Amino acid sequence: MIPLREIAESWSAVYSNSAAIRSAVAFAHVGGLVAGGGTAVVADRATLRAIARGGEFVATEVDRLQSAHRAVLAGLAVVSVSGVLLMLANFDAFVVSAAFWIKMALVGALLLHGAWLARVASRTGPGGSRGWRALRVACVVSLLLWFATTLLGTVLPNVV
Repeated sequence: MIPLREIAESWSAVYSNSAAIRSAVAFAHVGGLVAGGGTAVVADRATLRAIARGGEFVATEVDRLQSAHRAVLAGLAVVSVSGVLLMLANFDAFVVSAAFWIKMALVGALLLHGAWLARVASRTGPGGSRGWRALRVACVVSLLLWFATTLLGTVLPNVV
């Protein structure tokens, strides 16, 4: 088995010597964030507005929220693969970076939270009550996690 450090060194050499590869990986990372995170933010905000309006608006928006889940997961998959490539390109710096590990914890929290949000949405009925409150909390937490993760993503290149 090839040690991770050797894989990182080989990838770093390829990555460092190709502007096209650096650009493609950076675009994949930002594009995945825009697609997945943007979809999540729009869906969360629309769901919060629907909860404020009540009634049939919530049922319609919960359907939209659930259909957005696939695009969010696809965006997260692209961000994850490109993120691994970015990390391997500068392995020694990232592996000791506190900001990197905080961001990874936030990404993990996003994944777990997405599963919880999907569960809450599937249990939300049209009559309001506790289901709506849980959905409101889930959407607010989702927004906070997406923006916190994005913030750490902008901090990383400046501290590594």
